[in-house]
Amino acid sequence: MRDDEARYEAVTSRDARFDGEFFFAVVTTGIYCRPSCPAVTPKRVNVRFFPSAAAAQAAGFRACRRCRPDAVPGSAEWNVRADLVGRAMRLIGDGVVDREGVGGLARRLGYSPRQVQRQLTAELGAGPVALARARRAHTARVLLQTTALPVTELAFAAGFASIRQFNDTIREIYAGTPSELRAAAGNGGAAARHTAAAGPGVPTGPGVATGPESGSASRSAPTGIPLRLAYRGPYAFAEIFDFLQVRAVPGVEETRGPHGGRTYRRTLRLTHGSGIAEVDEPAGPRRRRRPPAGLVCPAARGTEGGWLECRLRLTDLRDLSTAVQRLRRLFDLDADPYAVAERLGAEPLLGPLVAERPGLRSPGAADPEELAVRTVLGGPPERAAALVRTYGKPLDVPDGGLTHLFPAPGELTGAEVTEPVRTLCTALADGAITLDAGTDRDAAERALAALPGVGPRTAAYLRMRALGDPDVGTAGEADTERGGTAGPGPAGPAAWRPWGAYALHHLWRAGLLPTGVMPGPGEVPGLGEAAGWWRPGEPGQMPTPRETSGPGESSAPEPPPYALAARAG
Repeated sequence: MRDDEARYEAVTSRDARFDGEFFFAVVTTGIYCRPSCPAVTPKRVNVRFFPSAAAAQAAGFRACRRCRPDAVPGSAEWNVRADLVGRAMRLIGDGVVDREGVGGLARRLGYSPRQVQRQLTAELGAGPVALARARRAHTARVLLQTTALPVTELAFAAGFASIRQFNDTIREIYAGTPSELRAAAGNGGAAARHTAAAGPGVPTGPGVATGPESGSASRSAPTGIPLRLAYRGPYAFAEIFDFLQVRAVPGVEETRGPHGGRTYRRTLRLTHGSGIAEVDEPAGPRRRRRPPAGLVCPAARGTEGGWLECRLRLTDLRDLSTAVQRLRRLFDLDADPYAVAERLGAEPLLGPLVAERPGLRSPGAADPEELAVRTVLGGPPERAAALVRTYGKPLDVPDGGLTHLFPAPGELTGAEVTEPVRTLCTALADGAITLDAGTDRDAAERALAALPGVGPRTAAYLRMRALGDPDVGTAGEADTERGGTAGPGPAGPAAWRPWGAYALHHLWRAGLLPTGVMPGPGEVPGLGEAAGWWRPGEPGQMPTPRETSGPGESSAPEPPPYALAARAG
């Protein structure tokens, strides 16, 4: 939103579409809220606006206990933007500041720490340290209010470097102690019983955490941490679970249960260890009861939103925030379906598709390097499963169909694999190509496309999924400007920006694009029959996957995006 008056209008209407896009604070109460806060709307003269929760916290405002503004899904803006601020926000969300400090963040971005600090502060009202602190505080609050983890273990799982830092941050942002937050959520009894049985880290005195001043005593994970992953707007559950089920690599991934009640499970290779994640497909219509405290806001009238049930089992609790962020990217939980529908809904062909399947997501990747290897390897999931059995690290204790971690690129540089896979793995292992959250997407796409056996179509697909770019409409666009606003002109990929990835998923889902083929710039001249849009079976249809492969590019087609009947390809 461009001006404060428009923001205030969103506040008065309690419009949940703008949750996470900005925050407002009330100077007379000292709290900050999300736009959809159900409390009485404050007078305009008493309201200040902030671009981030961290900026509001830095200005001395505490999080509202009613609307819980720190629990909103992340802004979709950071997925779209390719500038320093957008890349920095993706890396901060991935926990880089917690692991490597501001210096590590700056090195990944290719700027000095001072430049990063200046640009983030100018645009978001807070620097990288404050933004990372807000992220840690939110993680801690969710864990306090939804799990029975001992408070000391919880502090380090949230990314805090010491118990003192944890207690001070919780007091400052939430105006209470950790135990008070836990008791307010109604699970204090269970938490207390768990803590008493756990030994070190029992809350004492006025409800603060006590224990060692470093994370050395808090490394083992519980049997499972239940979490709820919030999203905004409508969400097409069945489609994304279909998408993941047809691609599941045996040994690394599996889907259990009947359609409408499936559980997606997979292993995770993380910074400090490994883990197993489980995410449930909601059964039936979206539940409309108010969720427990600390997770999802009451949606505004006429809006949707909710959460996915998740369980994480980690060998090291320090990896919790990173694991959550990976799942958010995989399930595209920070998407803005309202903005997508507004742009694509005006297209002649896409409009009915968007109306038919509101909330269709563009799945990302739980491990970008793994996805890159799998994509270049090609073939059915069983081909990747054979690679996993030969080179993957076995789990200490297999869990159902989950038996291995997918091999890291460095473990495949000397493996008996095809030359394209070996070349890709060497480039990833040497750092010649990086696929982390803050990667320069244009540079990565060009580097991938230049590898033998990859080519522009595979590179564009990896840009869309491994790098989470929603602005991918056709292959070979790395040198064109993305993210712009479409103006008057013919319908087609240019009019989809910055939501081209969602357009492709709608077209794939409807069978209006060849399964798994990233169209080239000249292959989508426009939408509708008058523009010469290709339809299955018509003369002049688009080439098959083998015909569209570039020099040396893998000709193995992508698995059908949603058709569960077809596993091959």
